[in-house]
Amino acid sequence: MADNSSALAEFKHGIQLLRDGSPVQAYEHFQHAAELEEQNPYYRSFLGVSLSRGQQNWAAAAALCETAVSMKRGEAQLYLNLAEVYVSAGRSKDAVTVLDKGLIYCIDDPRIKRARGNLGRRRSSVLPFLERGHFLNRSLGKLRHCILGRPKATGSNRIPV
Repeated sequence: MADNSSALAEFKHGIQLLRDGSPVQAYEHFQHAAELEEQNPYYRSFLGVSLSRGQQNWAAAAALCETAVSMKRGEAQLYLNLAEVYVSAGRSKDAVTVLDKGLIYCIDDPRIKRARGNLGRRRSSVLPFLERGHFLNRSLGKLRHCILGRPKATGSNRIPV
């Protein structure tokens, strides 16, 4: 039990350092927390974010975040962290794909929707006189997507996570 509380304290301190703009120092705390609890996806994911922000080691950061997402698919923050790493690495298309998967597993999460919206514009509704969420618009939109493909991403390469 002492390891769990110690790991949590390290994680919380790492989060504060990350928020304060000190990813290199945060990395050390996340690494220690991840060593104490190897199966915690949050510790791995934030270790990847701090590695991405502080050391620009995007391959290792992406691997950590991908592992975290595979450990717990229903957590929106893990998708947001992985998308941030991808955007930082210049892999915006992969970030969009991850956020789209995140919307499948974390239905209608507003943070994922916001991040996804920052990465690219959505096409207009197929039937504009109906709500976007109407089953006809959704069904016809999926069909249009299959026929035309994904719209191009626009805007900046950074997503606020």
